[in-house]
Amino acid sequence: MLLHNKLQKDYTLNQSGYQLKLPLELGTIIPKNDSVRLLSQFVEEMDLTDLYSTYDRINSLSPRTLLKIVLYSYMNGDYSSRSMELNCKRDINFMFLLEGHSAPDHATLARFRSIHFAPCSKRILAEVSNILFDLGEISGETIFIDGTKIEAKKHK
Repeated sequence: MLLHNKLQKDYTLNQSGYQLKLPLELGTIIPKNDSVRLLSQFVEEMDLTDLYSTYDRINSLSPRTLLKIVLYSYMNGDYSSRSMELNCKRDINFMFLLEGHSAPDHATLARFRSIHFAPCSKRILAEVSNILFDLGEISGETIFIDGTKIEAKKHK
């Protein structure tokens, strides 16, 4: 009796020849003018001492990286921590923000939002607005609340 010992499984045996190929550098896929690059640059330049002060110790992902993920998800109208976790595993823009780290689970993202981001969210978002105002991207003349335009009464 002849036994065939295979040391390595043949993964291409029943495949159609399709192989997923990703470049080693995800930044080459993302266009230079993509919003994910602008957000990443914003967060890198921000002073996040308030955010870091909410931590006793920092685990695998930095608060700066978690902030990038949460803000980019909010920019795209997605507020679910489970959806953020899924996007970190599937979406190239989120992988770009992770900078080679593994995707956080939804509990980590939820804890980050409630414990660390919530106490300093007004200051962080105000800083983003100030940077956009300084760059001339927003004028500051019109105020929108929940997508509703409100016109201020002008004094004569």
